Amino acid sequence: MTSIEMAKEAARLLSEKKGTDITAIEIRDLTTIGDYFVIASGGSNAQVKALSDAVEEGLSKQGFEPRRIEGYQSAMWVVLDYYDVIVHIFYDKTREFYSLERLWADAPRVDLGLAE
Repeated sequence: MTSIEMAKEAARLLSEKKGTDITAIEIRDLTTIGDYFVIASGGSNAQVKALSDAVEEGLSKQGFEPRRIEGYQSAMWVVLDYYDVIVHIFYDKTREFYSLERLWADAPRVDLGLAE
C-alpha cells in the first residue's frame, strides 16, 4: 500500500465512524516527518477514541501498526503515526484552537474521494 492509498484508507475508516471535516494534506515536500497528514474531528471525547480505534483496527487488519499513538487518554487530540501517514483526530474545539490546516497552509490538499 502506498502512502496516498493509506491516507485514503484512513480517511475512509474515519468517514465510516462518522468523523467530521475529514481532510488530508500532502506534506512530503515541506518536511521529512511524513508524506501526508489526515485530519478529522469528533464531537466528543468518546467519538475521538472511537475514531482512533477504527483507524488503528482497520489498518491493523491490513498489516499496518502505528509507530506511536499519542493523546488517546485525554482524547482531545489523538495522533496515530504510521511513518509516512500521520493521522490527527481532534475534539472539535481543540481542532479550532490548533488549526493545523492554517499552520500547513502551503501544503496541497488531497482529494480523498469521500461523499460529502
